[in-house]
Amino acid sequence: MNNERIRSTLSSLRADDRGEGVISMAIAMLIVAFLGVAAWVIFSNVLDAAGERVKEQVEQVGS
Repeated sequence: MNNERIRSTLSSLRADDRGEGVISMAIAMLIVAFLGVAAWVIFSNVLDAAGERVKEQVEQVGS
């Protein structure tokens, strides 16, 4: 009877550990997603600014 109780307790502890890995992975994926969005916004702004400078230079050369 005592062994059965120990097995039951160990089994429930193992089940709890499995859920923790899933939660950790989900948090890591959210962090990576936010970093990706931030990188895209920065990249987009840099390209827009460079495009504006190129446009200004072309207009100066054309006039």
